[in-house]
Amino acid sequence: MSSVVISGDTSGAITLSAPAVAGTNTITLPAATGTVMVSGNMPAFSATGSATQTISSGVDTLIQYNTITFDTNNNFNTSTYRFTPTVAGYYQITAACVFAAAATPIAVKIYKNGSQYTFQSGYGNSTSSSTFACTAILYLNGSTDYLQIYAYQGSGGSLTVGSDGVIRPFSSVLVRAA
Repeated sequence: MSSVVISGDTSGAITLSAPAVAGTNTITLPAATGTVMVSGNMPAFSATGSATQTISSGVDTLIQYNTITFDTNNNFNTSTYRFTPTVAGYYQITAACVFAAAATPIAVKIYKNGSQYTFQSGYGNSTSSSTFACTAILYLNGSTDYLQIYAYQGSGGSLTVGSDGVIRPFSSVLVRAA
């Protein structure tokens, strides 16, 4: 039977060590107030869309991220295209869309709980597709907060997102627990 030894010093560091058959393994935790994160509870995901999507002019349109690349904590829903983390904290969010060629105002928008949180906008290229990305760090409460990505274009007609056949990634990672 192995044992766990807890020892500390005047620096405030605590070292837990468990003897192993071939030697001693040591884990050192920093002196910290609040939550110390370990790899098992740090949500991260990345999702893409598997096909093109038509965006009507003048309307924020929910982007259909229906293919999960990875999801470490099962927090992304491919039916509602929502990221709903179960760990409260500050998250780095990134989303990108490739818009078909059109010299028109276009935007990628991060929505939190059904309302626009932030966006990145500009004018598309009339001769080739344009990629726009939006990124932010924001607080999510770990229970009811959720994120979705919307696209906007103002051409007066419809425009395709994912013009190369793939909607670029929507991803997030917990950078600091609350």
